[in-house]
Amino acid sequence: MAKQAERRAATTEAILTAARRLFGTHGFAATTMDEIAEAAGIAKGAVYHHFKTKEAVFEAVFDLVSRDLVAEIDRAARAEKDVLAAMVAGTQHYFAATAKGATGQIILRDGPAVLGWERWREIDAQHFGGKMPRALSAAMEAGLIGRQPVEPLARLLLGAVTEAAVACAGRADIARAGAEYARAFRSLVEALRLRA
Repeated sequence: MAKQAERRAATTEAILTAARRLFGTHGFAATTMDEIAEAAGIAKGAVYHHFKTKEAVFEAVFDLVSRDLVAEIDRAARAEKDVLAAMVAGTQHYFAATAKGATGQIILRDGPAVLGWERWREIDAQHFGGKMPRALSAAMEAGLIGRQPVEPLARLLLGAVTEAAVACAGRADIARAGAEYARAFRSLVEALRLRA
């Protein structure tokens, strides 16, 4: 039984590794299940045994990429002096990571189109989007910002971040655009800070 579970886990990992590379490089529409199977070194039937559709493979990859992105964001934000500064640093990293390469292709370009906005937001709320309300609550507890309903503020800030990341992804000068949006986001967050 344990060996079968190990084989199943190894096959799933091979599928997700191959799909992540292909989706990130070529995009969802240009990637086929045949290519995923070939890149994973398994039969196409084995891919369908683990994932019923290409969309199901994509959703699993999206979740994996989102989890990895949050781990990167956490590392980038850890060195900051307080939770507001950490929010800014984490968001700056989010802009940079989602505005280019495979992460941007999966999270911003294909994610909403393949998953639909509702499912995209549900998954994001388990990762990056879920960090915003927790960070704002912590900032209120620490007396950095005034007490207020967390959810509306979190949704407004997260909406701003998402819109900015999408705008960055569509620009030729991604690095400059990301830096501009990061500065604007810093201004928004710092305007919330209570002054002593």
